[in-house]
Amino acid sequence: MLLGKRFTKDIGSMLPSVEEAKDAEEEEQVQLCLGGIPSRPPSRPLARLSRGGVENKIVPRSAKSRLEHDSDEHQNAAESYELEASEEKAQNNVTENNVDEAEGKEENWDTELEVEEIKEQYDPTGKAKYLSACQFYGVIPVSYFLRHLQDPELVMRHHGLGPQATKALAVTLVTNTRIVTLDLSDNWLGGEGAAAIAEMLKENCYISEIHLADNKLGVKGAKALSHMLVENTTLQKLNLSGNEFSDEAAQYISEAFMSNQKVECTDLSHNMFGEGSGETLGTAIAENTGMLELNLSWNNFRGKGAAAIARGLGANIFLKAIDLSYNGFGNDGAAALGEALKVNNVLEDINISNNRISVQGAVRFAMCLKANKTLRILKISRNPMQSEGCFAILKAIQANSESAMECLDFSDILVNKEFDDLYNTMKAALPNLSVKHGGNPDMFKKQVPKLDPMKKVIQYIKEHNLQVDELSKVPEEDKSLPMTYEEFQKNLTGAGIVLPHNDLQQLIDFLDTNKSNMIDFSVFQKGLSS
Repeated sequence: MLLGKRFTKDIGSMLPSVEEAKDAEEEEQVQLCLGGIPSRPPSRPLARLSRGGVENKIVPRSAKSRLEHDSDEHQNAAESYELEASEEKAQNNVTENNVDEAEGKEENWDTELEVEEIKEQYDPTGKAKYLSACQFYGVIPVSYFLRHLQDPELVMRHHGLGPQATKALAVTLVTNTRIVTLDLSDNWLGGEGAAAIAEMLKENCYISEIHLADNKLGVKGAKALSHMLVENTTLQKLNLSGNEFSDEAAQYISEAFMSNQKVECTDLSHNMFGEGSGETLGTAIAENTGMLELNLSWNNFRGKGAAAIARGLGANIFLKAIDLSYNGFGNDGAAALGEALKVNNVLEDINISNNRISVQGAVRFAMCLKANKTLRILKISRNPMQSEGCFAILKAIQANSESAMECLDFSDILVNKEFDDLYNTMKAALPNLSVKHGGNPDMFKKQVPKLDPMKKVIQYIKEHNLQVDELSKVPEEDKSLPMTYEEFQKNLTGAGIVLPHNDLQQLIDFLDTNKSNMIDFSVFQKGLSS
């Protein structure tokens, strides 16, 4: 004990050593035997010799006086020695008591210090706990984490943490009260790291948004997170995109959907959910009463799985937005979605882009839109539905007087003039409706001005140096009577006027003003002379 040793050392320096006391006693005895005047060492002078500069020497005297002096000296020396011995004994007792008391205090002081060392001090930043956890798991501390440990939003994407470093983070975040949004995307956590994060989220009641995308969580991670969601009531947004979730993992995700009603937004895109997952998740979607946004894009839902997802949407009464793009719903899946929209009165935003929906599927889907009153945003781009499919959907919205549609996205799909005309007509009734499409190729065609058919005939006559008089060879009775198209063409050919088929048809349509399939030749002659 440092304080006790130092205190004992200071006290010990104040006491005479055993050798000093022994030498002083022997010297005094020698001096008494020799009959001289004894002198005490400076450390312990005699009482009567304590003042003045008495040196350590013997003063010679007469025999008589020496005898008398010796007897008195012996007596005084004995009394002085006894008195000094008693004083020294008392002083030693006091010193020993002081040392014992000091040692007792030292023991008390050491005990208090030891208690302070054992007692763990509160670390509001969590840095000390993180450094200890890193040492325990054998990983290098991440300086970025230490710098941003007290931020409300902690973004640690692409740091290559791995399972062990994730465990160190999880230990620190258990008691963290500052972080609300945690982003650990693309850190290769694996199932082991996901389990550590899940255990942390069972205790932490401050994190409301977490991103674990692209971490290869697999079935083990899905299971751990599912068990966590049974207990956690704080999370509102969960991003699990790109984690290789298969049909087996879908079982655990479905359990979480049915047990947790607090998560409002879930991203399960870019996974490996197939037909079996569709049936499992469809049931969970139907029973969930807390989800508002769900992203299932870039999966493998098709056939029965797609139909099951659609049925789940029809039964759900809370979901407002769903992304089903880049799957394989096809025409049957589109029809099933349309049936769901007939009964769903909550869904506002749906994305079914790139789902192999042709004209037939678009028409079947459009028929159901006539009964929907809540859908505001429909994204159905990059499907082989052509302009006819887009026209059918737009026509269905026009027929629905209670439609709430605000945005139609037909990106990368070419439309024709008929679609444009319908959209321009609907603008008056639905001024807030915006439509995106791949463009109208007819709009970019060069418009060639139409030439008067009579002018074409006159131009033809001039180019071929023909005489108009040749047409006078026609009998007068024929000129005054209407003639058929064949007769008119025969007379033109007889006069040397041979027109292309399109030009001839335009000339006939121009002359047959009353659409009687007959031509008045006199009108033709007047046109040439004008």
